[in-house]
Amino acid sequence: MTTSRPSLQAWVILVVGVLTQMAATIAIAGPAFLIPHMHADLGFTLTQAGTVAAAPSFGLILTLIAWGAFADRYGERLAMTLGIGFTALASAVAVLVVDSPIWMVIVIAASGAAAASVNSASGRVVMGWFPRHRRGLAMGIRQMSQPLGTSVAAVTVPPIAAAGGFPAYLWFVVAVSGALTLTCFAVIRNPPQASTRTEVADLDRAPASEPTATGSGSAGPGAASAGESSGSPASGVNPYRSDSFLWRIHAVSALLVIPQFAFSTYGLIWLIAVQGIGAGAAGGIVATAQIVGALGRMVVGGLSDRTRSRVGLMRMVAIAAVVFTGAIAFLSLDRMPIAAAIVFVLASAVSVADNGLAFASVAEAAGPCWSGKAMGAQNTGQFVMSALLGPGFGALVTAFGCPLSFGVIAIAPLLSLGIIPQRDFDRIT
Repeated sequence: MTTSRPSLQAWVILVVGVLTQMAATIAIAGPAFLIPHMHADLGFTLTQAGTVAAAPSFGLILTLIAWGAFADRYGERLAMTLGIGFTALASAVAVLVVDSPIWMVIVIAASGAAAASVNSASGRVVMGWFPRHRRGLAMGIRQMSQPLGTSVAAVTVPPIAAAGGFPAYLWFVVAVSGALTLTCFAVIRNPPQASTRTEVADLDRAPASEPTATGSGSAGPGAASAGESSGSPASGVNPYRSDSFLWRIHAVSALLVIPQFAFSTYGLIWLIAVQGIGAGAAGGIVATAQIVGALGRMVVGGLSDRTRSRVGLMRMVAIAAVVFTGAIAFLSLDRMPIAAAIVFVLASAVSVADNGLAFASVAEAAGPCWSGKAMGAQNTGQFVMSALLGPGFGALVTAFGCPLSFGVIAIAPLLSLGIIPQRDFDRIT
């Protein structure tokens, strides 16, 4: 395998991809920070305000795969430019209907549906511009954009709304999204075709008798082996029919996202109610966990480049997730605030460490003709699982308490260990 460095253009495109994903995240996550404002100042009921806050995520789920298919067909530059541009347009329209809960839900959902383009296309363009020995690091950096965008929204949205109300937040989204629309159009370039790349795959081209996409040595009746299904890197063969690798990664990610969203959704209340930590200190712990988790994605991605194994590290992350989620369950038995704070930060960081690995694996296994759709499917599965987890884990805690509930959550990463493929699979290079 050649170890040529990524071009300057590749790094510039990565930076723009991160910034664009952060802008999309602000549009999607921002309304959640305005629930108190909608309730107190706009007269929305809590149900109406919560529905408006959830609307962008609902729109996102509906269009992720469609935007991925669009990027596969028409290229990342057009997908990202149109998507973030439509996000700005929908946010501007929302200013006109800010007093109507029904219209706000519709228009804000449209904003989220447009922003979904960035989730698939920005990952796809990063994977196309970086050689395999730098893709893990690049995707890890790209995956930092969502927690960073959420952090920016948490810091900026409440004061903006306090100064100018909901319309001020919407104009903020219009300004940020509009600026990134022009930047994407000017800077983003579709990746070079696979045939023009100098890198060649060195660990994925297995013999036809040894499928690399499964751990059992068989992809199922009638499935082609990894070696057979890879063909040329630009092959348009449906990778979901060729072997089980993508299905396995999707399933693993859906399981590993369970502790992630349990910590991000209920971590603050766990620190306050169970561990007796003050609200301000608990908020600081959660913020620290977000930052450490974002950095962890980059570190783990870079490590996967050095070890030349994404799925091997994914297996280690799953084991760590079992251990730390179990530790959270144990700490729920009594108040141990110092230990709880340390373990919570580590558990939260571990729970998100697989994200970049999974997306890199999905894009590589899907190949250039299917990576957009595959990353859209990957995102969809995770968002659906998180939507189910919100009320589901709350009901579990209400019925059985935190110790047993977090113990049950630890089963998810444990189950994933039996699904993670044994070897990586690359159709891009």
